[in-house]
Amino acid sequence: MNGPFFYLPPEAWGTDVCLEGQEARHLTQVLRLTPGCEVGLLDGRGRRGRFILRAVNKKNARLERLEEETLPRPKALAVMALAFSKAVRRGFFMEKAVELGAHGVWLWQGEHSQGRLPAAARETCLGQMTAGAKQSGNPWLPEVRALTGGVDQLVSLAHEADYRILPWEMQTGVPMLTPGLAGRAGLTVYVVGPEGGFSERELAALRAANFTPVSLGGRVLRCETAATLCLGLHWWASQLPGGPDAGKGSPA
Repeated sequence: MNGPFFYLPPEAWGTDVCLEGQEARHLTQVLRLTPGCEVGLLDGRGRRGRFILRAVNKKNARLERLEEETLPRPKALAVMALAFSKAVRRGFFMEKAVELGAHGVWLWQGEHSQGRLPAAARETCLGQMTAGAKQSGNPWLPEVRALTGGVDQLVSLAHEADYRILPWEMQTGVPMLTPGLAGRAGLTVYVVGPEGGFSERELAALRAANFTPVSLGGRVLRCETAATLCLGLHWWASQLPGGPDAGKGSPA
């Protein structure tokens, strides 16, 4: 199914639907679509539909469903635990997280984070994530959590994960993050520290929780770069022949 794609919340789906607000403005004022055009809709929970535009006005657009499908979740699920920092370009990262199929994004309060994690951080991410979904055609939006309890809350949530990965530049004698460590079937949690680095207490807690140390190479990467690289490697490894999600990487 080809785009353009638009986001419609799950509770608004039906045979006849209405796009409002930013989505309607994008359809009518930016793309200048007219009645009779076909578009794709996504609900962020795996549902993707093909709709025909029936009517438009200044405030909304009315569409009729032609077909829809619900895609299964990938088998290789990646959660990125990214430490909060004012310096991190979260808008860029949130879009890329959706494009690369992240299962979840955990924003956590690091001891060396620049600033405090806002209580509304989760809600402010929705617009950025839907932009990534519309760009890529990914019908699944990541679950976003704001972990104000720091590394202790992170470790508690990661307890049920199948794999736990710690990429950190201040390590020697550890393996590179490659297929075999990334993109495995099951749930993998990757943790990236803040611009100020991990504290010794945080590192001790992550090691005690059996996070596997890995390298991303010899360069010190920005937080959002390291996080995006981990998700990219995870997605790529899962798509390789014989990988758990081989052949499932492109929208139909």
